[in-house]
Amino acid sequence: METHGLNESAVMVMGEAGVDISGHQSKHLDELDDLRFDDVVTVCDQARESCPLFEGGGRMIHVGFADPPALAESVAKRGGDRQAQLDCYRQVRDQIRAFVASLPESLEAYPK
Repeated sequence: METHGLNESAVMVMGEAGVDISGHQSKHLDELDDLRFDDVVTVCDQARESCPLFEGGGRMIHVGFADPPALAESVAKRGGDRQAQLDCYRQVRDQIRAFVASLPESLEAYPK
């Protein structure tokens, strides 16, 4: 898997929700070699398809969320303004927030 820089739109809409991610960065999987996981949750189809098995890891769980940059690009191609594009990020942010709020109960739906 590859690392990516921060998306300024994601930083902006997370800030609106009171979460500062400006100091965060993605990690390469090699940085996680020594860690063991109870659960590995992928949140986009690309990660689901390319996510390796984690040695000693537990369940692999996929919870699909739309890709905000792809949604925003689609909106822009249809003539959507900056606010309409940011709404794509807000929508996915709020869906992820709802999923996280349902933890750990929502994980019970996935077999161990």
